[in-house]
This record gives sequence, C-alpha cells and structure tokens, in this order.
Amino acid sequence: MTMTGTTTDYGAFMEKFILPTVPTSSPLNRLTFAVKDIFDMEGYVSGFGNPDWLRTHAAATSTAPAVSALLNAGAICLGRTVMDEMAYSINGENVHYGTPVNPCAPDRVPGGSSSGSAVAVGAELVDFSLGTDTGGSVRVPASYCGIFGFRPSHGVVSTEGVIPMAQSFDTVGWFARDPVTLNRVGQILLQLPNEKLVQPSQVLIAEDCFKLFSIPSTRVTNVIAASIEKLSGGQILQPVNLGDYVESKVPSLNHFMENDTENEEFSIKSLTALSAAMRLLQRFEFKKNHGEWVSTVKPNLGPGLSERILDALNTSGEHIGACESVKTQLQEALATLLGENGVIVIPTVPGPPPKLQTETTSLETFRARAFSLLSIAGVSGFCQVTIPLGKYNGLPVSVSLMAKHGSDGFLLNLVEALYPTMKEQVEIVEKLSN
Repeated sequence: MTMTGTTTDYGAFMEKFILPTVPTSSPLNRLTFAVKDIFDMEGYVSGFGNPDWLRTHAAATSTAPAVSALLNAGAICLGRTVMDEMAYSINGENVHYGTPVNPCAPDRVPGGSSSGSAVAVGAELVDFSLGTDTGGSVRVPASYCGIFGFRPSHGVVSTEGVIPMAQSFDTVGWFARDPVTLNRVGQILLQLPNEKLVQPSQVLIAEDCFKLFSIPSTRVTNVIAASIEKLSGGQILQPVNLGDYVESKVPSLNHFMENDTENEEFSIKSLTALSAAMRLLQRFEFKKNHGEWVSTVKPNLGPGLSERILDALNTSGEHIGACESVKTQLQEALATLLGENGVIVIPTVPGPPPKLQTETTSLETFRARAFSLLSIAGVSGFCQVTIPLGKYNGLPVSVSLMAKHGSDGFLLNLVEALYPTMKEQVEIVEKLSN
C-alpha cells in the first residue's frame, strides 16, 4: 500500500506505505515508526536524498536488519522519510524534495541529515523513527525539533542494508518524544535484557564546552544538577575542562592543531582539531564509497552540497593514519576519564536552530562549534543521548549526556530515571521567565 507524501505531513515523508508486521507481546507492538531514506526495505529503492541516486539504483532485495528487528517486535512502519542529500549535511534542507517543516519552530531548519525522521516524531505523525548519525545526523535534528535522539556506541547496532557514508563513524540512531519509548526501541535494536537502573559513578559537566553555547549555560546545567541531586545526590557532580584533558591525552591531535590566534570567537583548540581529523577521515571514506558513482553519474546536487562532495572527491590518503591514532587515543582517554559508569554533560549543538535558507557563510562559526561538540562522540564511538529541555526565547533547547562505548543500556535507563525531574525543573524555569 503506497501513497506519496502530502502537505499535511510536514513534508517529512518521501513515500508512505505500511510494511507487514507480526503482532507480538513486545512493548513496541502496534507502535508506529518511519525510516530514513537510507535503509534497505525489500521491494523499495533507497533514494539517499537525491533523485539521481534513486534513478540509478535498483529496489532492495532484502530489508536492513535494524528495520526487520522493529517489524519483528510488532512495530508498524508507515514509510520512508526525507533526508539531506547523500547524508552530507546537518541542516535538513533538501532542494529536490523540499525541507521538512520543523514542528517546534517552522521558520527554522529541522536539522539533518535525518530531517524527515525527526520531523515525523516531533509532529506526532509516528511514535518513533529511525535515522543514521555519522557526524551528528540524529543528535542535531533531535535538538532542533525538541525531541529525544540516541546515537548508540559505534558498531553495536547493525548497519547492514544501510547506505554507508563513512564507516568509521556511521551509526543507526533513533528518535522518540519520551524517554520510555526511546529506551524500549533501544532494547530491541541493542538486543538488551531489561536491566535495572545503575547509579552513575560521576557526572562531569564540561564547562568549557558550555562556553560554546549561545544561551546562558545555567539554563541547562541547573536542570541537570537538580535532577542528578534528586536521583543520586549532588556529590557526584564535577566540573571538567574537556578541551584541556583531550589536548593532554591525545598527542596525535597535534597533526590537526591550527595556530589561529586571529579569530576573535571563542573556540576549544583540541576539539577544533578533533573535528578536523574526523572530517578528513569522513571525506576519505565517503570518496571510497561514492566517488566513482559521483564522477560517473554527475548527479545534480544542491548548493553547499556540491562543494562539500567535490572536496571529498579531492581528498588524498595523507594523514589518514593520524586520524586512526586520534580515534584510538581518544577512546582510551575518555574511557579513563569516565570510569565504569561516568557520564559527560555537553551542549548538543551551540544554540537554537538557524533560520531557513541562511547563507552558509554566516553559519561558519556555528558549524565549527557544532562539529567541535559533535566530534567527541563521533570520534570516540561513545553513545550520546539528546534530551529536550523546553524552549528559550521561543526556540528549542537541548542537552546531551555521553557514556563510554557499550554503556548504551545504562545511558537509556539513566535518562528515563532523570527525565521526570528534568521536566519539572524546565517547567519551573519557563514559568519564571514568562
């Protein structure tokens, strides 16, 4: 059963259809979901956000295991969602298929590249949805659309049957409007038993990262502090200077450090370098995956995208070894910092979603700051959850918690336990500011 997207669906869907499912006793039974246009679904072509890709590829002969797992748990798939072309943007704008409307802020971008999946959840068109996150493509749209987003530890959810972007960083992530659904989807995708809540051993607030944030950081950190105190007591809260720690423990970042003292804007040198290393490896892997197709087909690509993809196609293998060393060193350094059940608190993005059709050049500082924050989980492969914290000046605000590789179940349980107090705190703050 197929219908094309309509104006009433916030422009979130490429195509609507219902996939056969099996009724079960799972908590996901009869819940509805949507799937980013990057996952194989038997009998359908994955369009990868670009009409030329759609035209030059055949229908999938099998369904991606991540999608099958949800169908087997009784969830009902309602269709495929719009995404940024070739997953190469965090904005959410698509010149070919239109930009899905941000239900939280209609004059702002929805965030990408999993734009339609985030919008479908934010607009209450489905209960949850699937996206992918390489450089931030679940975390960013979750933040912009005021919903929960989860980027799992790298490699723990199968990416088979998902068009690759850059395998060193690609993950299958998901969106929900509440932490209970987020956790239930996680239990299916991560194949986790229903575990009891484990108290965090320490909660580190990355104070330097909050200096990249355009809204008063206390608007977020006070909410976190109050909810942690109520759950575990305040003694586990600690400030940390993440940039200095990373700089001292990840010597391979020296290859990517810039001596840019000219710039007035505040930046964190080691995280800027981390983002440079990540994007180099991302370009290199993107070229390996798709360079030949782009060169042969010469697809029609939207503004901003064509330059970015051309950059990727011109990437050489130089310094790729250094990128690999950065990854290993960062994983070890952050695992040591966090210990068994530690959590780091950072802003998801540097501020509210930018206005639609903002000139790329005026977004340069914002993008640089965003990638500094996003590359921490990106390069370490740690799990990260985006938590909505209401609105500031009428625009959505979020915070992120990060835990070490393989602690996905711990992090999902923690968010579910913390959120009721967070929500109360947000309501108090919003009442006071009105």
